[in-house]
Amino acid sequence: MAKKLRIGIIGTGGIAGAHMKAYKTFDDVEIVGGADIVPGKARAFLDRWELPDAKAFESAEDLIKNVEMDGVSVCTYNTQHCGPVVMALNAGLHVQCEKPMSFTLDEGIEMVRAAKRNNRMLTIGFQPRYSPVRQSIDRIIQSGEIGKVYYVQSGGGRRNGIPGSTFVHADKAGYGCLGDIGCYSIDECMHAIGYPRPLTVSAMATDYFGKNPKYWKDAENFDVDDFSTAFIRCEGGVTFIFRQSWAMHADSIGDTLWLGTEGGIKILNGFQYANAPTRVRLFRDIEGSQIDSVVQPIIPFDAYEDPNKVDIFRAKVRDFCDAIKENRPAPIPGEEILYNQAICDGIYRSSKLGKEVEINIPEDLIRK
Repeated sequence: MAKKLRIGIIGTGGIAGAHMKAYKTFDDVEIVGGADIVPGKARAFLDRWELPDAKAFESAEDLIKNVEMDGVSVCTYNTQHCGPVVMALNAGLHVQCEKPMSFTLDEGIEMVRAAKRNNRMLTIGFQPRYSPVRQSIDRIIQSGEIGKVYYVQSGGGRRNGIPGSTFVHADKAGYGCLGDIGCYSIDECMHAIGYPRPLTVSAMATDYFGKNPKYWKDAENFDVDDFSTAFIRCEGGVTFIFRQSWAMHADSIGDTLWLGTEGGIKILNGFQYANAPTRVRLFRDIEGSQIDSVVQPIIPFDAYEDPNKVDIFRAKVRDFCDAIKENRPAPIPGEEILYNQAICDGIYRSSKLGKEVEINIPEDLIRK
């Protein structure tokens, strides 16, 4: 029988359960340990998942020192991603880190350099990349079908969706809606066009709803953003307009849009069932006619399964495991998501300073 992958989980709060749920479906993976700074929490987590033989610790350092592992999932607070990630990479482990990559750009730089220095994988948890709809959009744009993309805007947003818990405390989350769902929007928009290097950011983040007891029950302790907007200049003449919301008096901030010299793609805002194709439109000019068409995603077909049930989170975790086993590069590499982190960092800094800021990525980490 082939040797199982030995995986540990650092941080055993909410999102760790989603990681564990996925790992438990894999016959070739064994969860051998967990760590959490709250006394007894890791043990309770492992027992809840019926893993009495897995070792529990109250620090990432103790887990890494005392348990033989191939890789770890880092599921700590956003502001506490960097330390455990770097520690695990320095110990020769592969790492899957939850999103957002980190809180500051400097932390992200430290994480990427640790992965490079130790020749280990650092992959970041952006599971929407495994959606068939998302993959269809990426393929069309990356094929050159819509020409050179010069303008991108993010859309969506929540009418009323402040998540609570540690999401609304800056010491743990760092960001509010920007780190919770905004980083997903940035990845959706920028990955499709190859993540051009961000150069400058002019942003505004507000907290009008979270600070108002009419809309949020714990307004006195709310200290992150619930709404963010930004104008981002990118290399290659690309303009990126970013918008994201946890709460607003509207049904949407708008549609997600890529405009190219030969066509455009729009994701119409609105609720849809998983992987339904009806909201994605492709705009082109063909033989003098303006053509608007629906994008149909390529979904693996099984007559005995519902095609709408694509478990993108499980796919993300599986890809991490397969990358370890096959000794291949990170599925969602840290050096790419560093650009995502740079944008988040720029939005935060610009909003705090009240002016446009430059984004400075070290020369050795600029993607060629």
